[in-house]
Amino acid sequence: MNVFCLGGAGRICREAVLDLVQHSEFEQITIGDYNLEEANRVAAELNDPRVDVVQVNVRDHDATVRQMRGYDIVMDGTTITLNGLSTACIAEAGCHGINLNGFGDEDRSHEGFVRHGRTCLPGFGMTPGVTQMMAMHAANQLDEVHDVRVSHGSYRPVAFSKSIAETTTYEYDPQLPGRVVYENGEFIQVPPFARPREIRLPEPYGTAVQYIIPHAETRTLARALQNKGVRLIEVRGTWPQQNMRLVRALYEYGFMRNDTIRIGDAEIGIMDAIGSYLCDAPEGSQTELYGYALHVEVTGVKNGIPRCHTLTHTHPLSDGTVPGWEALRAYTRNVGIPLAIATELIAKGQTLCTGRPGIVTPEEAFEPAVIFKQLRKRDIHIHETIGNL
Repeated sequence: MNVFCLGGAGRICREAVLDLVQHSEFEQITIGDYNLEEANRVAAELNDPRVDVVQVNVRDHDATVRQMRGYDIVMDGTTITLNGLSTACIAEAGCHGINLNGFGDEDRSHEGFVRHGRTCLPGFGMTPGVTQMMAMHAANQLDEVHDVRVSHGSYRPVAFSKSIAETTTYEYDPQLPGRVVYENGEFIQVPPFARPREIRLPEPYGTAVQYIIPHAETRTLARALQNKGVRLIEVRGTWPQQNMRLVRALYEYGFMRNDTIRIGDAEIGIMDAIGSYLCDAPEGSQTELYGYALHVEVTGVKNGIPRCHTLTHTHPLSDGTVPGWEALRAYTRNVGIPLAIATELIAKGQTLCTGRPGIVTPEEAFEPAVIFKQLRKRDIHIHETIGNL
């Protein structure tokens, strides 16, 4: 088996590449990245004969397709705004595909994957990805599912990379059509900072108010759970509190619209300018607490008794006590490791949807227990409590 790691030199995707080196059976692991210097540096650090490097530019469709041909799967670590382009390349190249984001532009390539008999899974990291596995683990134990509330705390600097800065702007764009909740059979559009709810995450993260965010889980879980009568699905998230204070102020003052401004002879989006500043400023690349925390609550009925399943997850601390999990890596490894796990499972044909090509969702692809078992091997643990309502 061989894998093409698109954007493999990025801060998150390189952690997925490391996991493939440490745990997978791939015989060739190619890092494909526009930044050739950084890709070579990552390959040198990995120091594994299976790893090679190519320079790739997904905006050059034909060249990228040629570079991808012959690979079993493309593990796509590119940004949200590039996922439509990258997925089209993967489909035409005749490879399986997977990425982290799953915001919907990938759907246009469905028929291309069907033609080649290949599978593409958009959106498999911690969230979306592991969160759907947690929700389905609970739902599979219930006769009826009533409410699903997915929450996460993403503890990382606001702009440690350009792609992360872009995610911040994207998720809080006031005009974004995908910020929805599922309620009584309908998808309801909501504005940024809608439906505040206090969520208690595992220590050291604690309790914080979270708001609705535009994530794939709302739509994928609505489809997966329609036969169990699900009534409500909400997805919330938070970043470190200083990040949230900044984003709230930018939203309230209209910066999140990214209106174009003129400075001298140049025109630039105001949020593009702020994002560039934050990528270069120490305030944009540092935070006090690093890591990831998931919280999924599913209510429903089992044998006529109302129940509530609450699932959380924990991982090694970022304080340096566990090598490899220091500071920012406690965040980036949480996102990258699930991507690597799912990549190998798809390449091996170890999915629930093997033989059914096209775009698939996490719920269609994997049995939750399989993912949880692989996470435990990496010292990432899922915890569950069950109570009667």
